[in-house]
Parts: sequence; C-alpha cells; structure tokens
Amino acid sequence: MVVQICVGSSCHLKGSERIVELFREAVEQRHLENEITLAGCFCTGNCNRVGVTIQVGDEVVTNVTPENFSEFFEEKIMSAISK
Repeated sequence: MVVQICVGSSCHLKGSERIVELFREAVEQRHLENEITLAGCFCTGNCNRVGVTIQVGDEVVTNVTPENFSEFFEEKIMSAISK
C-alpha cells in the first residue's frame, strides 16, 4: 500500500512533518514496514483550513491532524491491510 503525505506549502504549515513522524512510528510499532510505502507529494489541490491531505491508494483524505491521526490510521490504513 502506498501512502502519500502532502508536504506542499499549505500542508507543511499545518503540520505535515508531524504527520510523517506519526506514520513512521505507527508503521514501526505494528511492524508494517513491508506493507506500507510512505511517500511525500506536493499539493494535491485539496487544501483545507485544517489538517494535512493524505492519499491512500486512490482515496484522498483531508484534515488529518495529530489529534485525529490514530483514528485515521485505524480506519483507513489498518482496515485496508486487514482485508
């Protein structure tokens, strides 16, 4: 599974660096290094007022923040891996 985290100007200002750190930690803790490929991308054109934009496969998810990261990871990443 390829996960692209926007690191463009807007998402950078909204904390994409922290989201990348949280992803790395979550992947390591769950030993998913062979299941998930993390990649950076530039603006996807889905800028919002809050949070970072992340593309999981073909799905674009907006408004990911450190506060809702765990919920996002369980719903979008772990559920897809479990299938």
